[in-house]
Amino acid sequence: MDYKSALDYIDRHTNLEGGRADRFTDPAPVMPTAGKTEGLSLDAMAAFMEALGDPHLAYRTVHLTGTNGKGSTARATAALLQELGLSVALYTSPDMGRVNERIVWDGNEIPDEDFARIVDLLAEVETKLEITPSRFELLTAIAFVWFAEQGTEVAVVEVGLLGRFDATNVIESDVAVFTNIGKDHTTGGADWQHEVAAEKAGIIKPESRVVLGSPMGELRRHFDNEASASVWEAGDDFTIAANEIAVGGRVIDLHTVHGTYNELFIPFHGRHQGQNFATAVAAVEALIDREIDRELLDAAFARVELPARFEIVARNPTVAIDGAHNPDGAATATQTLIESMARTGSWVLVVGILQGKHPKEMLEAFRIRDFDAVICTQADSNRAVPADELTAAALQMGVTPETIVDSQDAITRAVSVCADDDLIFVSGSLYVAAEIRQHLLVAMNTTQQDEQDHRSSL
Repeated sequence: MDYKSALDYIDRHTNLEGGRADRFTDPAPVMPTAGKTEGLSLDAMAAFMEALGDPHLAYRTVHLTGTNGKGSTARATAALLQELGLSVALYTSPDMGRVNERIVWDGNEIPDEDFARIVDLLAEVETKLEITPSRFELLTAIAFVWFAEQGTEVAVVEVGLLGRFDATNVIESDVAVFTNIGKDHTTGGADWQHEVAAEKAGIIKPESRVVLGSPMGELRRHFDNEASASVWEAGDDFTIAANEIAVGGRVIDLHTVHGTYNELFIPFHGRHQGQNFATAVAAVEALIDREIDRELLDAAFARVELPARFEIVARNPTVAIDGAHNPDGAATATQTLIESMARTGSWVLVVGILQGKHPKEMLEAFRIRDFDAVICTQADSNRAVPADELTAAALQMGVTPETIVDSQDAITRAVSVCADDDLIFVSGSLYVAAEIRQHLLVAMNTTQQDEQDHRSSL
């Protein structure tokens, strides 16, 4: 099986994430929600792993979940562990362009040939077991097999959805990390916070040390009920004494169980990133049970890359992309924009969301009335909220947006009407963010190549 055939194979399986591969599924599959998990099970994934020789048990693991921030925290955690000299794997979702981006070992994506070879193996196992895994289960299995082959010492694994019944939850985590609890993937009932916390707490194993990246209040009991080892909670066991804006990011003063790290530079915008990186420090301390050398800490944070997490991908005009996909994330991203970017020209919002989010609630969180222009678009997914439906919600709020269905056409239009000192903010969904990010990067690379070819011809 070659790489293209491998991609086609995994794309023929049910996709619960809502990306482009769900074109094979019509209608889109029903997403599991907290408080409504009947019929969900890890039995198929566990059987798959057993047939493969349980590769997920060959290394120590840090398992992360949370409504927002888990991707940033996972990448910071992996960078720290790698700087400590360990062989480190990282599994995240979704990808920003190529599925290989999700599966990383020592900073390198899984090669196409290894991806195809392992998919070939999984296809044989699927036939023999007569089990049809989901697309995400297949990707998770590819990651776990490849990590074991590379001699991984620690794998940092991000949950795909909720926790308890997520395909990644076959691992026996050494550290279980929870960034926060927000109103996403829930029935929205009166007890939604407890429902979400209970499902996420399900990743805790008997020997897991637990790190809570935000104060949990009365929700703390769900984590205590699952844990038998120590539980560290932000604001109690580790605290941020200062979290200030700096040139190019934030500076924090952090006090943890094992150390104090003053004037620690976080090279990313937003108060929330200070909290995410503090949680990463606590997670690594929980794993190694000691203070982290300050020089290693600074070096690790300098190497972290966070695609589509308030990422500046173009200048003149400035294009900032953030994958905020729920109201809490949207409000945080907008606040980061206001705090971090000087308003020297007009601001344009390019926005598209997925189903399961209330359009008006998302647009309110983005504070669309504060933008000079709004373009409503949609991801290439049958789970996308139609752009005209988003436009209708904006009109009800007194804002008249432009409707451009194709996300690439939307960003092209935004750039065409902007001056060099204007700013374009792209957000609402990681899938919209990924599509526009990829389009801009390809366009920039093409322009640079054309300029290089022109200089060579002179």
